[in-house]
Amino acid sequence: MEKKPIYRSYSNHNYRNIKQIEKLSNADLEAIDVVGSVLPFKTNNYVVDELINWDDIPNDPIYTLNFPRKAMLEDGYYDTMAALLKKGASRAELQTTANEIRLKLNPHPAGQMMNIPEIDGVTLSGAQHKYRETMLFFPSQGQTCHAYCTFCFRWPQFVGMNELKFAMKETDILISYLKQHREVTDVLFTGGDPMIMKTKILKAYLEPLLDEELWNVQTIRIGTKALGYWPYRFTHDDDADELIELFEMLVSKGKNVSIMAHFNHPVELSTEGVKKAIKRIRSTGAQIRTQSPLLKNINDDPKLWAEMWRKQVNLNCIPYYMFVERDTGSKNFFELPLLDAWEIFREAYKNVSGICRTVRGPSMSATPGKVQMLGVSEVKGEKVFVLRFLQGRNPDWTGRPFFAKYDPEATWLNDLKPAFGEEQFFYEQEMHAMIGDYEETLQE
Repeated sequence: MEKKPIYRSYSNHNYRNIKQIEKLSNADLEAIDVVGSVLPFKTNNYVVDELINWDDIPNDPIYTLNFPRKAMLEDGYYDTMAALLKKGASRAELQTTANEIRLKLNPHPAGQMMNIPEIDGVTLSGAQHKYRETMLFFPSQGQTCHAYCTFCFRWPQFVGMNELKFAMKETDILISYLKQHREVTDVLFTGGDPMIMKTKILKAYLEPLLDEELWNVQTIRIGTKALGYWPYRFTHDDDADELIELFEMLVSKGKNVSIMAHFNHPVELSTEGVKKAIKRIRSTGAQIRTQSPLLKNINDDPKLWAEMWRKQVNLNCIPYYMFVERDTGSKNFFELPLLDAWEIFREAYKNVSGICRTVRGPSMSATPGKVQMLGVSEVKGEKVFVLRFLQGRNPDWTGRPFFAKYDPEATWLNDLKPAFGEEQFFYEQEMHAMIGDYEETLQE
């Protein structure tokens, strides 16, 4: 009989119980303690035992995805926290200093606070509505993960600062909002990770979307890293069968169910556990769409991306997005110039067949919207970056190409300047007005 896998979690408090920890140097251990005091750290036995190559520490990509490293925190912040830990500072002093540092790490990039909707004077603190057709919902019981990615832009959800956290329990308010906003066709459950919840809790959130009056909601998306970090959620957990039945029921009711799976490296697609989990999900009629940011020190190799897309397609998943690492948290450790990102994407893209080319990127989820770096060109004798909106705060921006001055050092949209002597990009005046309206609302 197959032995049932049992989930074991490791964090700052118990990671030294990991049997492979003897592979780490004292400097490695210090980095976990120091950086993990500011940015969230959590992993589990599946990641530790089946994904990490402990003979390639600390450079193994999955190790780097899970375990804090010194360079993930700027030197000044690192030294400050290291000194406090060395002198045995109190828990309160450590927490106060950590919170001060966190607030300097751009905890809510891309104007996320502007995305929080209201209905009848009530703020939906656990929802975001940035793009016309898509609503994000943060179920309160799903605001943790099986393991934390060190690059994650959602790190404020996990550090105990409630003022930085998106979360809500009330589905009735969400349903009322969706009935008033018929333009919304897709609801994305995100976190954290909704797959951390027991099936009965997830079902309580999803079943109301089957209301006949919600004819506008056609797609239910679930953002998750569980396939990469705990695939047994779909095969061996006590309520895995109920979860599969839930997906089957949603599909049978006419909903498109899309599992938005995060895979950052081909290793995460290599185990029998993940292959069985993918097969089981696909048997329900649900789709699996895959996405990842491009990350220095993890996956900044076009051959790796081509391999990953090909593996995903072979497992009947749909490559969806290559993102640019967001300007938050440990961005200095992971970010790459946009020029490099485009060259990696292009090289990988040209080395796969058309069936893999559903993927879009490299894409920046910036304040105005999702902006794709299309490439480098020369127009009227000027070398320029060519970009376009894949999504925009104003839907009319979507699909519109625009041009920025060639800048091989730029890593984010805010670093770019308009080409051809223009004072601003075509969307900026309207974007500034949106920001002004939002700030005016805060003052009221």
